[in-house]
Amino acid sequence: MKRIVSAVLSVIFVFAYSIPVKAEKNAKIKVSAEAYVLYCADNGQIISSKDENKKMKPASTTKIMTSLLALEEASSRNKKVKFSEKMIAEGSSMYLKVGEVVTLKDLAAGMMMASGNDAANSAALTISGSTEKFADKMNKRAKQIGMKNTHFVTPSGLDDDNHYSTAYDMALLMSYALENEDFAKLTSQKSATVEFIEPSSKKTTYSNHNRLLSLYEYCIGGKTGYTMSAGRCLVSAAKKDGLTLICVTLNDRNDWNDHISLYNYGFEQYSCYTSDDTSFFADVSCVGGESDSITVTGEKPVSIVVSSDDKDKIERKIYLDSFLYAPVKQGDYVGRIEYTINGKMIEENKLVAVDSVNSKKENKNIFTMIKDLFTYG
Repeated sequence: MKRIVSAVLSVIFVFAYSIPVKAEKNAKIKVSAEAYVLYCADNGQIISSKDENKKMKPASTTKIMTSLLALEEASSRNKKVKFSEKMIAEGSSMYLKVGEVVTLKDLAAGMMMASGNDAANSAALTISGSTEKFADKMNKRAKQIGMKNTHFVTPSGLDDDNHYSTAYDMALLMSYALENEDFAKLTSQKSATVEFIEPSSKKTTYSNHNRLLSLYEYCIGGKTGYTMSAGRCLVSAAKKDGLTLICVTLNDRNDWNDHISLYNYGFEQYSCYTSDDTSFFADVSCVGGESDSITVTGEKPVSIVVSSDDKDKIERKIYLDSFLYAPVKQGDYVGRIEYTINGKMIEENKLVAVDSVNSKKENKNIFTMIKDLFTYG
């Protein structure tokens, strides 16, 4: 419903919001991991961590990057991949046989479900021609994401002295990957079925190694990893009431329980409240326009991650003049919505014009023009 604005507007709407407070870096939670981080994907805040920037072996959690790049390539052209001897890899596998044909999207499923090293090698060779060139592609993307302490060498995550990442960097990667709809859908599945192109009669269902999807109701995805050198590694994501958290543990013998404990802590301490400012409409008088009024609305919805202890302290203030001067173009900034706590602004959203209003064209006679000349000349 539109609101008619007839006076300078400075109306205060009070909502149950609050500003995030700085979390303790090491919350009082027993975590077995050599390094870990609990990260908020919504505002980039570290909620709890230990040695989150320590360079370590990420094992098969590497496949988050490899499968993401494969899915991106598949979205433009889902190439057919004929498995060859040079694509064979040691370790975990989706058990491809020489001569079999699948698609890049199928290889991503093989990586995220069965942690197939053969799938990772196949994707790398298909996309870049060599694992070395594919590693360059991985590292370029890592740099774009902001993974400052990461260097990839293998597409699968098999151990290499120069293949390393950190708990924090892997949290950044998972948060980034979840923005890809194909990846988000794939990582949330407990299983995936691959229908082979060759042989056409073959169909295999792969179960997801990420048991957290069954153990924790709010889990929305993740990737396991293990080598003798790296230990147990786990990258996961969980979402509750609009708040998305990422948890990463490296070299952790108790990873399932640690992730659940960290998520329970995070969701207890923080909440996410949203305000759909695009549902706010106001009709404002327009001076000198072909229309007498113009409709304005919020530019975008707003999400604020808040501390549960401060949830009643935010104020939402709308600032909008009682009239505007034509011309006004669609999308023009005409006001603002401010979110404050104790007088300090923590978020701002623009009010914008929904439509355009042109200046009124006046047909002046000779006497009016002479009058204007003496009045304004």
